[in-house]
This record gives sequence, C-alpha cells and structure tokens, in this order.
Amino acid sequence: MSCRFCKDASLTLRAKLGRCKRCMVQLAVMNVILWPIWLLGFSDTPTSVESITLLFAAGASAVLLSLHLIVMPFRKPLPDAEAKKNRP
Repeated sequence: MSCRFCKDASLTLRAKLGRCKRCMVQLAVMNVILWPIWLLGFSDTPTSVESITLLFAAGASAVLLSLHLIVMPFRKPLPDAEAKKNRP
C-alpha cells in the first residue's frame, strides 16, 4: 500500500505527511468504501466485534487522510532529483 516515499525508512512520519498523493488517494478510496459499509451494515450493532473493527479502520483512515490534507499546503514537493534518489 505504500509508495516509494513511505518505504524510505530514513524519513519520519512527520516528513512523509502531505507529500504522498498516492497514499492520499488510497486513503480517500478507503473512506469512500469503509464508511458506507459501516453505516449500512453495522451501525445498528455498534458493540459487535465486526462493527468496532470496521469503525476503527474507517476512523484511522479518516484521521490519517485529514492529517495529510492539513499538512499538504505547507509542504514543498520534493525535487525530481531527490525523488529519483529515494526510489528503491
């Protein structure tokens, strides 16, 4: 699920936030899929294990996407030379 920037172990989570458009798209797709499934199928039984697990996954993806979107306007994109150097 990760991109070439996320696979780079030398970058911290703080350095990765807001730069990875591929991860942001994946998180958006996860939100579009997970929240309706929880609302339609599991919101009537919020204490079941399946409902809690789905709610946790949907909430975590929403929080991470929100962090990416909040930080993104303040980040400069990585230059092409540095991006090529970080490729595996």
